[in-house]
Amino acid sequence: MSASTTPSSRPAVTEREAREVAEAAREQHWRKPSFAKELFLGRFRLDLIHPHPLPADEAAQRGEEFLAKLRDFVETKVDPALIERDARIPDEVIDGLKELGAFGMKIDTKYGGLGLTQVYYNKALSLAGSASPAIGVLLSAHQSIGVPQPLKLFGTPEQKERFLPRCARTDISAFLLTEPDVGSDPARLATTAVPDGDDYVLDGVKLWTTNGVVADLLVVMARVPKSEGHKGGITAFVVETNSPGVTVENRNAFMGLRGIENGVTRFHQVRVPAANRVGEEGQGLKIALTTLNTGRLSLPASCVAAGKWCLKIAREWSAAREQWGKPVAHHEAVGSKISFIAATTFALEAVTDLASQMADEDRNDIRIEGALAKLYASEMAWTMADELVQIRGGRGFETAESLRARGERGVPAEQLLRDLRINRIFEGSTEIMHLLIAREAVDAHLSVAGDLIDPEKSLGDKAKAGANAGVFYAKWLPKLVAGPGRLPTSYGEFKREVDLSGHLRYVERTSRKLARSTFYAMSRWQGRMESKQGFLGRIVDIGAELFAMSATCVRAELLRGQGDHGREAYQLADVFCRQSRIRIEELFTRLWTNTDDLDRKVVKGVLSGTYEWLERGIVDPSGEGPWIADATPGPSRKENVHRPIC
Repeated sequence: MSASTTPSSRPAVTEREAREVAEAAREQHWRKPSFAKELFLGRFRLDLIHPHPLPADEAAQRGEEFLAKLRDFVETKVDPALIERDARIPDEVIDGLKELGAFGMKIDTKYGGLGLTQVYYNKALSLAGSASPAIGVLLSAHQSIGVPQPLKLFGTPEQKERFLPRCARTDISAFLLTEPDVGSDPARLATTAVPDGDDYVLDGVKLWTTNGVVADLLVVMARVPKSEGHKGGITAFVVETNSPGVTVENRNAFMGLRGIENGVTRFHQVRVPAANRVGEEGQGLKIALTTLNTGRLSLPASCVAAGKWCLKIAREWSAAREQWGKPVAHHEAVGSKISFIAATTFALEAVTDLASQMADEDRNDIRIEGALAKLYASEMAWTMADELVQIRGGRGFETAESLRARGERGVPAEQLLRDLRINRIFEGSTEIMHLLIAREAVDAHLSVAGDLIDPEKSLGDKAKAGANAGVFYAKWLPKLVAGPGRLPTSYGEFKREVDLSGHLRYVERTSRKLARSTFYAMSRWQGRMESKQGFLGRIVDIGAELFAMSATCVRAELLRGQGDHGREAYQLADVFCRQSRIRIEELFTRLWTNTDDLDRKVVKGVLSGTYEWLERGIVDPSGEGPWIADATPGPSRKENVHRPIC
């Protein structure tokens, strides 16, 4: 096989077919209100998030009791430097987490779990991840996307009875979707599950199986061929890792998160009982996407922990380090970075807690809120970590081990930067999240006017769509002209010693401006709108900032009402909103003033070799081999490196 060749077993899929698969997997209807969906439509529904929802007293007490136990464990039993140095979480630490019940935090008590709410589950992940990000990933991959969550949402009573008690106390689980040549385009999924009597026979290769090296149970996505009595399609299965034909062929190594157990898993003629199928045939992607609606919230939790640590180190270091006669914190160039870290940490915690509590209450559809939280937190946490490295100067670039060796405090700032980088990629890269959120944000428009821009629709369908669109826009467009954001007395309950009411009025006005911009773009580009990824990304980023501003103000008012640092919370919320508004105005400018068209021309030139001369004068240290590994089904030729934690 040549370096440019990809395995021939991949299904040949057109762009339209790929879109149809993705569209069929998403939830088609909005049965519950959504704050973020309304925000993108120009309707600022503050009533959906204010007053800030709170967990029940019993749930809070149970959560706080577990957090106290977890804190004692990670402070006394976890050596983060050892995990980083050995690139492995010690077995005794994993066993201790099992005994503590940390693997069953989200599992109902009737199955042996702790039954924590999403809010306290995220707080626990934040605490554990602050000690070692690898531990946070271990627990999150097991419960947020591994076996427990899909079974909680789609499993049968029998499946829950069989598997959830194991997941709560003894077994580790993993989620297997990605393949060597399949990432965010699942229509090309090549792993197959062929019906054979009461079983399915599984064949294929999965890549980047977080927890896969140590997992006892796997959720595997595979394609069932359509046949008599079988609907077929991408389907989810629970697979025992010790089944004959399952081989963990490699433990992958990364620039960060060195302690995670991530690998390549091959399935060859693996027999899986039909009783282990989760949901119906063809429901696999829907199960995956639904699981991620709340599963994605674990990632913002780790970002909150990162922000809090960045703030702590920035505060302590900037007060101790002096330059030109005063602590570096008092130099404006450094002080502005500290202010950004403090305000953004407050905002990320506000977004994460609000979205998590909304998930617990289940009164709202949070598919957009969860996605926005993941997108926003991953980008902002990376920026905060980068700023911390800059504040630390040369020491920020130096490893903690090197710092300790020469007698200074071992601050792993460079490790944090490495560990956080993956958050902008996994569970949906920033670019994919932009497209996913944009699709949901314009759903109302596509529902009434989608047939108008679909070239394959008949004239009759277009005429009907035109009539429906006329009715919808006749009611909707006039409402985008004026609103409470123009009244100086609106949101007066947020006017304290520090006035946040003006920020909420800005959110209301700007949400209408955002909706008008989206409508104008759809009118201008119509069917070409889906290719305008730069524009759509900026639209989503504006929405993310508005969501963060809203959550931040609501959290500040909650803390004020509780007498919990209310004045300081208002100050942080005010600073964050002012910083956010600057970013929003820049994004609006870039909606229409950008280099998107020129960029596309340059890309064509790069790919055609027009600029190949620019690459001269270097040597390429990359090794030989194909760009994408051969994933042709068949027996494994490698040693099984599966390492169950007994």
